[in-house]
Amino acid sequence: MRNNIVHAGANELTYDIRGIVSIAEEVERLGQKILWENIGDPVQKGEPIPPWIKNIVKEALEDDKNFGYGPTKGLKNTRKFLADLRNKESGVHITEDDILFFNGLGDGISKLYTYLNRNARVIGPSPAYSTHSSAEGAHAGSHHITYNLLPDRNWLPDLNDLRNKIRYNPAISGILIINPDNPTGMVYPKKILNEMIALAEEYGLFVISDEIYSNIVYGGEVITPLAEVIGKCPGITLRGISKETPWPGGRCGWMEVYNKNIDKDFARYVQTIIDAKMLEVCSTTLPQAVIPKILGDARYKEHLKKRAKKYEKRANDAYRILGGVKGIIAPKPNGAFYMTIVFKDGLLCDTQTLVIKNPDIKNYIEKQVINVPRDKRFVYYLLGATGICVVPLSSFNSYLEGFRVTLLEEDDEKFAYIFSTLAKAINEYISL
Repeated sequence: MRNNIVHAGANELTYDIRGIVSIAEEVERLGQKILWENIGDPVQKGEPIPPWIKNIVKEALEDDKNFGYGPTKGLKNTRKFLADLRNKESGVHITEDDILFFNGLGDGISKLYTYLNRNARVIGPSPAYSTHSSAEGAHAGSHHITYNLLPDRNWLPDLNDLRNKIRYNPAISGILIINPDNPTGMVYPKKILNEMIALAEEYGLFVISDEIYSNIVYGGEVITPLAEVIGKCPGITLRGISKETPWPGGRCGWMEVYNKNIDKDFARYVQTIIDAKMLEVCSTTLPQAVIPKILGDARYKEHLKKRAKKYEKRANDAYRILGGVKGIIAPKPNGAFYMTIVFKDGLLCDTQTLVIKNPDIKNYIEKQVINVPRDKRFVYYLLGATGICVVPLSSFNSYLEGFRVTLLEEDDEKFAYIFSTLAKAINEYISL
């Protein structure tokens, strides 16, 4: 090309949650049945959508308005419903004008970082959720900056690490929280959140809280939304319907802005995101139209309660099976529907393998494991030997070696098989 047309952050755009699919599909083509544990899609894993939710959507299809454009920020009645709901739940005061809809949170996350000043950085947790870490790193043309979550402390954040990185990196302008966390399933205690808000106020930062899993909490934990602790700090919460309804294919998420006018730069930043959304006209209308009826239905709370109970059982079962495996740290999740397993330091090496009976698959996997991180090596051998498709922890912007698996399998026997097979594979792999 006459000029370099490659974006400065192109190398930061990685998403192995889906990236591993091409590897798994080739293994499947060669004869191995795949058990997809890489992506958080309850519908793909067989969760049925409640008939009453389907009926609400069917009724909305009869209204021609739901086939047309909506306001740029989103349908006003829906935004007012959500603002009233947040005010009632958290005691914060926002209006419909503080809410902006996107075509899924991926769209919203992209705009959050794309329209941030190039020299301003947002520090996020590690292990990191790839959509955030990739988008933030790409906007800056530099590797995402992270604070550590500690597996030996049930994945709680290392606040000393966070403070030191903020103190010695003046480019850091915001703190990202994912609550409940993806990929670890950790739920932030209120005390920890208060300390993080105090840190943001001390250094003049804004806070982003991704709360897409906020209604999937169990094990005695209680979610503390950002709205409850934000005080006078500028903040943004990200929410949506993809994980809890569940309706991931609806691509419907929204941003809630707190204390927009407390700082002129923050206010201008938020307005820039709105202006950028205006260039797209609006987000998809139909999912927005049904949110008040679904979330406001008396059956919705029971729906959420039932799902949380199911995932609590899954978390307990997974913890029971993996808890006895030597050489790993596998904290029990209390939110979302993932579990992250960490291999202890020095346990993995570049010579470990698993037995792959199919010679074609063995040959293919052995070509894929050349010069890859050690945890990815395990994940590829696991895929070839058992068909279980998980995501290596190194793909979550982490120095730790391990992998993430979902708790989504609907069939009890298949779930038990997946986790018992994982336990057996780990034992075999680290014994070689």
